Amino acid sequence: MRKTVSVLAATVLAAVLLPATASATPGSGVTGTILARKTIGHTDYTLREITVQPGGYTGWHFHDGTLYAYVKAGTLTHNLADCSIDGVFGTGRAFTEKPAQVHIGRNLGSTPLVLEVLYVLPAGSPLSEDAPDPGCGF
Repeated sequence: MRKTVSVLAATVLAAVLLPATASATPGSGVTGTILARKTIGHTDYTLREITVQPGGYTGWHFHDGTLYAYVKAGTLTHNLADCSIDGVFGTGRAFTEKPAQVHIGRNLGSTPLVLEVLYVLPAGSPLSEDAPDPGCGF
């Protein structure tokens, strides 16, 4: 009986204390600069400029709130977790991203992609949260 309790206790401790294996997909060729940040009530507003180099991508992720984006330069190819393209946005275009919608942004062009993004998130939320690769093959 003591051995069973010891094994159970060790298993619980390992599950709580050891980091989980991440299956998230890191981005590549992406940099971001926060231009402004303000919290009003229970909402964080963050304005950020994001640059994605040719061939770069954000990695699969989602946001806890709504994002409003404007393409300053280049072209963004935006895919959802079902692998569909839900938009190709060129210079001068604006788009939104819905809360909790898993997606990836890719720059398939030959020039840098520059986005101006307003994050409207619950106070204290991260700008984005990693999501596992759904197996789209890109």
